[in-house]
Amino acid sequence: MWDPSKGGQLGVNLTILPMFAEVDYGAYKDVIVSSGLTAVETAGRPPGDFVKAFQDAGMSVIHKCVTTRHAKSAERMGVDAISLDGFECGGHPGEEDIGNFVLQAQGGRELSVPFVCSGGVGTGKQLASAIMLGAAGVNMGTRFMATEEAAVHDNIKKALVEGGAGMTTLVMRSVRNTERVYKNETAMKVREIEAEFPGEFEKIHQYVKGENYRVSFQETGDTESSVWSCGEVMSLIDEVLTCQQLIEGMVAEAEEALKGGQDFIV
Repeated sequence: MWDPSKGGQLGVNLTILPMFAEVDYGAYKDVIVSSGLTAVETAGRPPGDFVKAFQDAGMSVIHKCVTTRHAKSAERMGVDAISLDGFECGGHPGEEDIGNFVLQAQGGRELSVPFVCSGGVGTGKQLASAIMLGAAGVNMGTRFMATEEAAVHDNIKKALVEGGAGMTTLVMRSVRNTERVYKNETAMKVREIEAEFPGEFEKIHQYVKGENYRVSFQETGDTESSVWSCGEVMSLIDEVLTCQQLIEGMVAEAEEALKGGQDFIV
């Protein structure tokens, strides 16, 4: 957990997505505004009037997008930065299926606010590549799950270390709420149901509900009994590190890669 006495800043994510039950996102917004946080990341639907409310409270607003079309719309709404999310990411990659090698290059050409590369990142060489494509940095989710500080069960971390290429799959495509998840028996069951009953969320709800996810992460460590998000970057995760080891190692590798790139200039 975050310890204010150790310095640093804390932000929060507000993901605005279609839900099985009605959600009062305005109430979430009010809590965030009163929290004293310095940054908020919005995702899902356009943040709209929330942007001004957050900025008036002194927060920087980062909006997560899966296309530069959406990113430019968010720019017009006044966001401070963009998290540009490639198809490799864990969680919700959207419905456009654009990989980061193209998406980040588009961001470098088309965006006027700073953006970070999100999805599939776990090494310093990837950080260097993102910078060369125009990003101001990278955003990592799955890679940080496999750190000592991450508040998830050790079995989940072990699965990420041992998992390789092809160990994720996509669910909820038929309801246009695509999620990249760990490929396990529950996820494959969801895919089977979707193939038989496309677009019928009520058929898969019992398998994809967040409570199952929470139990796996916080209580049982059972990697097979729930549908849980993770990205393709697991194929690049070799060990569980501390956050400090991960960040310092990535920065050092990125610096070495960027300096080494000068050897190609003649």
